[in-house]
Amino acid sequence: MYSRTMNHFVTICSSMSRTPLNSLKSDEAGPKQGPTFQDGQRRVDYVLTYHIQKPQSFRRKTSHFGDYRILRSLRRSLSMMRGRDTPPPKEDPEVAAHKHRLDYHEDDKRFRQTEFEDNLREMGLELEKDEGNKIPGIGFLKIHAPWNVLCREAEFMKLKMPTKKVCDVVERINLFIRKATAPLHPKVEPNRAQNMLFYPLLSCQILYDEWASYSVFYKYQPIGLIRKYFGEKIGLYFAWLGVYTQMLIPAAIVGAIVFLYGCATVDNDIPSMEICDPRNNITMCPLCDRACSYWKLKTACGTARASHLFDNPATVFFSIFMALWAAMFMEHWKRRQMRLNYIWDLTGFEEEEIDTTACLLLYVCSYFSLDYVLITLFQEKKVKLTCTDRAPAYMTGLFTMLIMVGVTFAVVFGVILYRISIKAALHMSSNPTARTNIRATVKGTAAVINLVIIIIMDEVYGALARWLTLLEVPKTDKSFEERLIIKTFVLKFANAFSPIVYLAFFRGRMVGRPGDYVYVIGSYRMEECAHAGCLMELCIQLCITMLGKQLIQNNLFEIGIPKIKKLIRRRKSDMDSQQQEDYNMTLQRHEKDHFLGPFVGLSPEYMEMIIQFGMVTLFVASFPLAPLFALLNNIIEIRLDAKKFVTEVRRPIAARAKDIGIWYNLLRGLSKVAVIVNAFVISFTSDFIPRLVYQYMYSPDGSMHGFVNHTLSYFNVSDFQPGTAPLQPMHLGYEVQICRYKDYRETPWSNTPYDLSKEFWAILACRLAFVVVFQNVVMLMSDFVDWLIPDIPKDISLQIHKEKILMVELFMKEEEGKKLLRDSHANQSPLQPRSRPASHTPSNC
Repeated sequence: MYSRTMNHFVTICSSMSRTPLNSLKSDEAGPKQGPTFQDGQRRVDYVLTYHIQKPQSFRRKTSHFGDYRILRSLRRSLSMMRGRDTPPPKEDPEVAAHKHRLDYHEDDKRFRQTEFEDNLREMGLELEKDEGNKIPGIGFLKIHAPWNVLCREAEFMKLKMPTKKVCDVVERINLFIRKATAPLHPKVEPNRAQNMLFYPLLSCQILYDEWASYSVFYKYQPIGLIRKYFGEKIGLYFAWLGVYTQMLIPAAIVGAIVFLYGCATVDNDIPSMEICDPRNNITMCPLCDRACSYWKLKTACGTARASHLFDNPATVFFSIFMALWAAMFMEHWKRRQMRLNYIWDLTGFEEEEIDTTACLLLYVCSYFSLDYVLITLFQEKKVKLTCTDRAPAYMTGLFTMLIMVGVTFAVVFGVILYRISIKAALHMSSNPTARTNIRATVKGTAAVINLVIIIIMDEVYGALARWLTLLEVPKTDKSFEERLIIKTFVLKFANAFSPIVYLAFFRGRMVGRPGDYVYVIGSYRMEECAHAGCLMELCIQLCITMLGKQLIQNNLFEIGIPKIKKLIRRRKSDMDSQQQEDYNMTLQRHEKDHFLGPFVGLSPEYMEMIIQFGMVTLFVASFPLAPLFALLNNIIEIRLDAKKFVTEVRRPIAARAKDIGIWYNLLRGLSKVAVIVNAFVISFTSDFIPRLVYQYMYSPDGSMHGFVNHTLSYFNVSDFQPGTAPLQPMHLGYEVQICRYKDYRETPWSNTPYDLSKEFWAILACRLAFVVVFQNVVMLMSDFVDWLIPDIPKDISLQIHKEKILMVELFMKEEEGKKLLRDSHANQSPLQPRSRPASHTPSNC
């Protein structure tokens, strides 16, 4: 039976290993158009691999069987010692029964292989076996699709020939734009593009030169060639990735301008100037119990200036811009997708859903080594699963995902405890360098720890989501893919964004106040934000997570892991480098492609881009440089994926698709959630609302002078709880009676000491009002953009309308011809025999 080497569940049912023709160099003895059959004429269109003999791992699968083999050899040796006349002992019945089952299994596999090959021949395909190759234990089945078979399948698929385009104003404008941007287009001649279906080596070389090379990073992708070589599904992915990367260009430019605006205005920011002014002798309360002492506010000067780079009035404008950008991106992709559907003849295409229940059951039974009779029943679809049968798998999946999300939260809580403990340890350190860089050390190390945990857990969650989906045994392949995507997205999204959500919305909210702090797990005091807010720490976490995932997980893993595998395979080989090179020269193309890595699907590629899209849109108010980093990464990612598809993995099975599926719904959902998240980030995480409230309600002269003092409350050090006062109260050189902390509370000498002040409630009301107004205004603007831009381009809609008119005219002419034919038959003499009308022969391709 054909071996299962691909991870797609459809191949489980057919049990085939597809070895595509993906090499860049042809055999020296072969023709230029690629590998052929032994006659040198028929081109090899497809190659299947299968095992010629039973693998040794299967023989060792049952330990008892190996023991019986040893006993049999001992008995045979004893019988030879006793003499040749002694009759051989009878075979053990259990061993004989096991051998019979194995033989039956092998015979059934050979029968199914023969039946599968006969079905291919009945479809008109031509086959040729190649078992005398240089790869031991592996056979190849070459397949050739004759021209009449291709024409017949094209008729079944209702492929349309392109109609003549009318040169109107829109077409002339498009032609002018194409000529103006000619240096950005790949050098692909139209006649070479038309011949790529018949000359795959030529097409692969074109893709390698004009797509998979880093030297052409500034050019458009040859989407048409990608679609013809890999199929519509992969073509749509790279088309979507190209549109997303193009749309990141204006977002990156505006984000860089916002960042530069913060750099240009940092010296004029009054709150930062007040914090850095040494004349403002403000003594702050300790940041931790006992180990920490009093400190001067001017020591937070660097943090305050750095926070202004990301927390300035321009970030509000940038948040609104990114919300509209997301809406325009979705509309632009819908128009691009509709254009590709028309060009690729997918407007009337309806995706077929294949029932894969029996295939998945077969895989599960084989995985858990169940009885072969049960496997046979599943193959013949005599066992069907109902909703009641699937209920345990659904419950298992639900509880497992809840547990893993809880594990993610537990990891975040562990990093919180790390920050609290390491901060106290550094404050107690005798090293002056460690004491002066406490905040930077804690922020940086915690962000790196979060990054490492995210990368590790991503791999765990990906495997877990696939295992849970297999347990559910979805009915169709589309259902399998959608369930797998949803599970993977939920787990990986929670894994990547849990630390960011904590920093944005929870850190510093449940702290308490001096003398009445909130503690967790005994003596761990909850973290406080810096005086300039938590936005700077949120920016650091976003920056490290985004850059780390892109550089390490997405790029280095994709480049490094294949190279490491090749190195390991070479070291395990008995041949040296020269012998390995000589051996590779003797292999045919399909034998070389057999050693390429399997294609694991597009879900990992989409998933990393969806997570990136979330980081670009969800918290863009705190990190305006996120679009720029995403743009730089995607420029490399496109060429890296292209090189992987062309040279590193087996050529995927071409699959038709008219859209990107459930990924569009995830993108649209993220763009809507991003509006709400950015509204809360601006309102509650940044100081934008407190500054506006102070400037227009409490400032004596309408300026920001005095804002820092307005945000600080007073605390009498005699109100410390026992055992929490600083161990070194004279750290500043004088006795402290009153210290300050960031909060809006009443003074110690008021009638209601340390209660929330009226300023707190006024600012809270303004924050909530801003969230409501911002959300509704931006949503309304996004919906207006959605309504303003039509989903179908005008030239495409006109062309579709003209085609409908041509089809109606064609049908009318055909009906007129039939009517004239009937009239001519009616006017014939009754004595004259009627001639049968000529049968309509199908059009030749």
